[in-house]
Amino acid sequence: MTHSIDTLINHTADIDLKNIAEKVKLQQRITDQEGLQLFEKASLSFVGFLANYIREWKHGDTTYFNRNFHIEPTNVCVFSCKFCSYSKLYANKEEGWELSIDQMLDIVKSYDGKPITEVHIVGGVHPKMNMDYFIELMQKIKAHRPSLHVKAFTAVELDYMFRKAKLTAEQGMAKLHEAGLDSLPGGGAEIFAPEIREQIAPDKVDAIGWLRIHEIAHNLGMHTNATMLYGNIERYEHRIDHMSRLRNLQDKTGGFNTFIPLKFRNHDNEMSNVPESTVTEDMRLYAIARIYLDNFPHLKAYWPMLGRENAQLSLSFGVNDIDGTIDDSTKIYSMAGSEEQNPAMSTEELVTLIKQVRRKPIERDTLYNVVTDYSTIDFSNLPAEDKLN
Repeated sequence: MTHSIDTLINHTADIDLKNIAEKVKLQQRITDQEGLQLFEKASLSFVGFLANYIREWKHGDTTYFNRNFHIEPTNVCVFSCKFCSYSKLYANKEEGWELSIDQMLDIVKSYDGKPITEVHIVGGVHPKMNMDYFIELMQKIKAHRPSLHVKAFTAVELDYMFRKAKLTAEQGMAKLHEAGLDSLPGGGAEIFAPEIREQIAPDKVDAIGWLRIHEIAHNLGMHTNATMLYGNIERYEHRIDHMSRLRNLQDKTGGFNTFIPLKFRNHDNEMSNVPESTVTEDMRLYAIARIYLDNFPHLKAYWPMLGRENAQLSLSFGVNDIDGTIDDSTKIYSMAGSEEQNPAMSTEELVTLIKQVRRKPIERDTLYNVVTDYSTIDFSNLPAEDKLN
């Protein structure tokens, strides 16, 4: 690999890009300006090579996935984000759904006896689903299945919960953690730059509030993820600004597990006039994120959003995680026109997808502890219940 990166450096005429490649070789951090130069100057093959170089010295060919399912308590929401195809305003709630605690517990019970490790709970911000409601839900989930990792609530949901309960973010996070909240997903980050955020999601928690909630979670010993919504009206400098804020917080706390770029989809929302990014631009974004976010251990491509083939492709552009089995339990992206309209894959299908591009499939738990190394497992010898879940 060192010989190959030397060849890349020697054949790069642009002095700025040559310097960036040198830094990657020496495992040195690139600056915000250099991140911008990658967006503005670098070819897909250039950033792809560097991202894969970083991916392989961090993780080799290992590609992670987990066995998880989603619960979406409601798509009724008090906010009206222009990019959202999922939520229904509270004023028009007859178009949405609202699950009771018993209904959600029934979903959890439907996975009894199956080797699922995580439940992912996110949804709309419903004014009647308050903190006490979700505390009761988590307590009942933990009472039923103590080992199930509860990854739940975006910072947007949490900010609303805390304000409604008249609690500080510190008080609210402590109560939820005690009730069974194990980690936070990365949703609600969108784009941090206020000039863009005010146009696409003006009424939800701002960048400072989002980052503060994640910092509090980290200080409680919880791990969290981070996302970025890209490919709508933001510019390259907004992407770098977003990742810079994440990188700075990660320097401070070390609490982020994974960065997950989320592709803007224009189906059935208020931004349907904005064209979606191309696959080439998607892969450039993944690659540059891997190069820039040197202190994030993992880069995830959410396969229901990208589609299976593009998720495979992303594994050559810095990505080392393609999320989980999902089990057709999320509507957030299918409603927005994602590639996968029925997002479910069995473990066997996920393993095969990873092996097809000569990567090593590893089932992980939420915190990236290895559950099973599938690189040498022959599925024809497995029990039926392991093949189908």
